[in-house]
Amino acid sequence: MLLEIKNLTVTIEGKNVLDGINLKMKKGEVQALLGPNASGKSTLCQVLLGNPKYKVKKGKILFLGKDITKLSTSGRAQRGIALAYQYPPAVEGVTLSHLLDKISAIRKSDWQNNGLRKEEFSDSFLKRAVNVNFSGGEKKMSELLQVLSLKPRLAIFDEIDSGLDLKRIKKTAEIIKKELVEQGIAVLFVTHSGDILKFLNPDLTNIMLKGKIICQQQDYKKVLRTIKRCGYEKCKKGKLPSDR
Repeated sequence: MLLEIKNLTVTIEGKNVLDGINLKMKKGEVQALLGPNASGKSTLCQVLLGNPKYKVKKGKILFLGKDITKLSTSGRAQRGIALAYQYPPAVEGVTLSHLLDKISAIRKSDWQNNGLRKEEFSDSFLKRAVNVNFSGGEKKMSELLQVLSLKPRLAIFDEIDSGLDLKRIKKTAEIIKKELVEQGIAVLFVTHSGDILKFLNPDLTNIMLKGKIICQQQDYKKVLRTIKRCGYEKCKKGKLPSDR
């Protein structure tokens, strides 16, 4: 098992923000995490990467069979966990190409020759400071390129599809499948709308509500239909309403 989250409860300023989370992922598996705003999706991403702002009250996180619950963010990154942020910060004075060169030197990767680099980025764009005056779409593609360069074992994407048109969403999914999933890298994809799932075809779809995973289903289409027709509450305990 690549990732195993066991009964994880997390607090911030004494308030529970995740409550009894259980989740397992295998190598090369694609899982989706859906939920309304403030349901805990981004919090779970931050906790998996080890953001010290969040305190684990109980439970544990196992990665490749080892307990990483108390491991630092850098320690988790070194073990192969990467996160593409929903709102990545601007980094003045550091060009995107320089950042990618540094990542590639450490991870022994070749960011210049992956499909995303060749199709999406001009030399002039790569010379710009990271996320400084980038459009929303440029930030998303920059985050994706950085994750590809990291060569992770687990790639976490926090709403990388938000703000993208359908053509760009499809292309993003194609790149994730070709450059990550087909290479045996597991992907946890957080999304609000769910539009990208038809292109990713996840192995398992998780629904999060009020800090809990309330539903896990293999058929993402049925999950999306239920949400559209009845709302997230109807997904509880995995008992989705009949389509008839």
